[in-house]
Amino acid sequence: MNQNILAQRRRAAENFPMPKENDITAAIVDAAVQIHQELGPGLLESVYEEVLAYELTSRGITVFRQVPVPVIYRGLRFEIGFRADLFVENLVVVELKSVAEISPAHRKQIQTYVRLMNLRVGLLLNFGAALMKDGIVRAVNKLPEADIPAVTP
Repeated sequence: MNQNILAQRRRAAENFPMPKENDITAAIVDAAVQIHQELGPGLLESVYEEVLAYELTSRGITVFRQVPVPVIYRGLRFEIGFRADLFVENLVVVELKSVAEISPAHRKQIQTYVRLMNLRVGLLLNFGAALMKDGIVRAVNKLPEADIPAVTP
């Protein structure tokens, strides 16, 4: 590979390091897959939220539930009803669903939360999918496309 391309990627990685976020998202995905295998699809979203928060906490990971997502406009903070299901280690927002299929609106919701919270990564987890791996969407903010690692369960 061209040395210039490698140097550009190295510089980009230095500007956007994500090892902590990657470790956290990997732990969240691992916990979600485990829960999905044990409980199966189709329960209420609130059940998965409670169990996922418990599972992550039992692994020593800090989790906040139903976190307000404010809108900042011209320096004013508006708390107008957006709530993220989980906020993990103050770095990753997680939105949970238990639906037959993820819609474009669901994808837009997690992308909006990531942007409004000024985060670099968020996860949309659909426990309604037959296979958990088909229900995982990773949303990123302010990252060059080449530096977005794949998340595989």
